[in-house]
Amino acid sequence: MGHRNAMVELDLRDPLWERFFLVAPLVLIGTREADGHYDLAPKHMAMPVSWDNHFGFVCAPTHGTYVNAVREREFTVSYPTSDQLVMTSLMAAPRRDDGTKPNVRLLALTPATRVSAPLVEGASLQLECRLERTVDGLGLNSLVIGRVISAHAPAAVLRASERDDADVLREQPLVAYLHPGRFAVIGDSRSFPMPADMRR
Repeated sequence: MGHRNAMVELDLRDPLWERFFLVAPLVLIGTREADGHYDLAPKHMAMPVSWDNHFGFVCAPTHGTYVNAVREREFTVSYPTSDQLVMTSLMAAPRRDDGTKPNVRLLALTPATRVSAPLVEGASLQLECRLERTVDGLGLNSLVIGRVISAHAPAAVLRASERDDADVLREQPLVAYLHPGRFAVIGDSRSFPMPADMRR
């Protein structure tokens, strides 16, 4: 092995996560503000948190998304398509001095069916969640966990016995956030070599 593959110890006095790339999902968390307006915030520390229908995302308790989700006891999750990437990025713009986020109007929204929060129209997956709990005190952050009570997706993104999984991803690629500051569109995939007797 050459010098390029030599292991180096990383300094833990600062967070590790800026030193290398990590593959993460990219989602928009939708919540309702206290005044009835909607908020959308991009998150990449977000994923299913159980084999059952639980979804979680990391957020600071000082952020509007956290405050809204805890107050309203609900939130939505929209997985944007590659065509929605620029608009998704604009949702990270700071609020105005009056606390509003006018950029939310740039995305086409669709009403949720079971909660009072926005969904992104045309997203590759839409989840509606009821807040179950928060795990606070993770440094400056918290984990917000909800139970999925409604889910919608275009038929084209769903796995089916008559379609090869590779074709599904080729035809409907996924957007991944490569922290820090990059993204990838994933349309090429291979079967994972699972052991025959593996159990989850």
